[in-house]
Amino acid sequence: MKSARKSENVSIESSKVTVADREERFDQKSVTLWMTGLSASGKSTIARAVESAIFSNGHVVYWLDGDNVRMGLNRDLGFSPQEREENIRRIAESARLFNDAGLIVIAAFISPYRADRQKARQIIGEGRFVEVFVDCPLSVCEERDPKGLYEKARRGEITEFTGITAPYETPLEPDLVLRTGKESISASVSHVMRLLDSRRVFMALPTVE
Repeated sequence: MKSARKSENVSIESSKVTVADREERFDQKSVTLWMTGLSASGKSTIARAVESAIFSNGHVVYWLDGDNVRMGLNRDLGFSPQEREENIRRIAESARLFNDAGLIVIAAFISPYRADRQKARQIIGEGRFVEVFVDCPLSVCEERDPKGLYEKARRGEITEFTGITAPYETPLEPDLVLRTGKESISASVSHVMRLLDSRRVFMALPTVE
């Protein structure tokens, strides 16, 4: 996949409003929860539930989902390794912009390659990138198969399908592992919220005397 040529006539412009200003306004630290795992492992279900929990607590959060992004921003990309790499790069750049705006981002993507996830970490920033491995056995994912994708992949109707005809490289040192083949959605959400609390993502407003 050819990369677009960079213009020599562009430069980075800085806003007078800093990230710290925005974080103080929203009473939170801006981070990206990067949820990786096989199709049907529960990434989107957990992401929606975590988004709702964070929003209900009065914070500003946005969820980026694989299917939604491929219907708009990345609709020109397929599923070859090169196109998957570009897919993740664009998502990471988008998440970084949301973080710069002071938002908490939940990015739920298969993102099967460690190198691509590492590049996403570099783009978003070490202090903001929180890797969550949604660990679910392939057999359980196939049993769930809500979209019938595994069945189509087994029949050869879908090529480059992660876990069947394309590899998935498990995270080596994730910040959190959710074992969705064994535990409930509510338990997984609780684990995520506790992790965010431990990272002091939810800032306390100063008391006004």
